[in-house]
Amino acid sequence: QVQLVESGGGLVQAGGSLRLSCAASGGTFRWYTMGWFRQAPGKEREFVAAIYWTGTTGYADSVKGRFTISRDNAKNTVYLQMNTLKPEDTAVYYCVAGRTTGQTRYDYDYWGQGTQVTVSS
Repeated sequence: QVQLVESGGGLVQAGGSLRLSCAASGGTFRWYTMGWFRQAPGKEREFVAAIYWTGTTGYADSVKGRFTISRDNAKNTVYLQMNTLKPEDTAVYYCVAGRTTGQTRYDYDYWGQGTQVTVSS
């Protein structure tokens, strides 16, 4: 059983930056695809980014060029660097893990509790 704990959310002005972290335990971290989803009020949960066990990354079109996902297998941690934040990035961000190459919520078996990111205009 994999446990995921996110940190790093908060309030930031538009154009600013935040870095989310997700610490994993209970599994062989390097074998898992790690990713981030987000859910804004009244909207569906959506894929943001993933980094596969090969190191290859994938991004939603809405965050390409602004967000960067990375992982440190020695620390069992995945990061999401978010730059040039926009008010529409406001959401609860969830860390996920799975043995998958998919980008839908159903592809991931393990979810963190979520961390709030609020971008003010």
